[in-house]
Amino acid sequence: MKVFAYVVEHGSFRNAAHHFDISPTMVGKHVSFLEQSLGTQLIHRTTRKQSLTEAGKLYYQECQRIIEDIINAENLIHTLINRPTGTVKVNCPVTYGKKILAPIVADFLTEYPDLNVELILDNNLIDPYRSDSDVIIRIGDLVDSSLVARKLGDYEMTYCAAPSYLAKHDQLVCLEDLDQHHCLGFQYHQGESQQVVNMPSNTFGLTNTRLTSNNGDVLKFAAINGAGVLLQPKILVEEEIQSETLVELLQAYAPKPKPIHLLYRSKQLSLKNRTFVEFVLKQMNTPQL
Repeated sequence: MKVFAYVVEHGSFRNAAHHFDISPTMVGKHVSFLEQSLGTQLIHRTTRKQSLTEAGKLYYQECQRIIEDIINAENLIHTLINRPTGTVKVNCPVTYGKKILAPIVADFLTEYPDLNVELILDNNLIDPYRSDSDVIIRIGDLVDSSLVARKLGDYEMTYCAAPSYLAKHDQLVCLEDLDQHHCLGFQYHQGESQQVVNMPSNTFGLTNTRLTSNNGDVLKFAAINGAGVLLQPKILVEEEIQSETLVELLQAYAPKPKPIHLLYRSKQLSLKNRTFVEFVLKQMNTPQL
């Protein structure tokens, strides 16, 4: 049932094979076994895609309910013995994950030896209802949804450049001055990230962007070397600003900070997920559950 449900939710036998660490052929055998047991086809298979039959739609709904009941039963036992076990799956933006969440996760693993964490750092937009992540951290204003959201803080962006660059170029007084400067731009290869919302319009046009990259550290190293002006999260460059390796610029024109939220699908968290969420909230000095 879990294999079948995963195929339905992710639309691919190959994705299910990777998730369960089995071959695509074995995934097909799991689905075929269910179809033979039920005496009906659950999935229409073509060379390009899979789609559910009417029976498949009904069976998938029941699978969801049954799998959730099993998870709830396991959670009851874990709660009874008051010992959380299992793996917490977390999805988080790259820079925030590296700079803020990674140290918290390291402390969490030390304090809870029976719990594991699968931490995926990803800037792309994801559908929380199709993702298998237990906890999702995202930056930006939230759209209305049934997700439970806990605010962790605000995500600040800042302009900066190396003293060596500023010594050779005209003074920066307003955003329009950036047209006359070398810029280092962040590039998103797989669709827009929520972090793009932080970027002011017409900033870092392609005509004056000397380096584009989908990694903030790459851009930071170039800025330190005097290659141009950088716009990046403050948490990424705060150490360099304090050591005066980089100089903060245009502070009055910095993009408006965006909220950082920890998200999960249901108020009824499993013990392992609740333990992780409460640990993160405590570390971030946020009111706990």
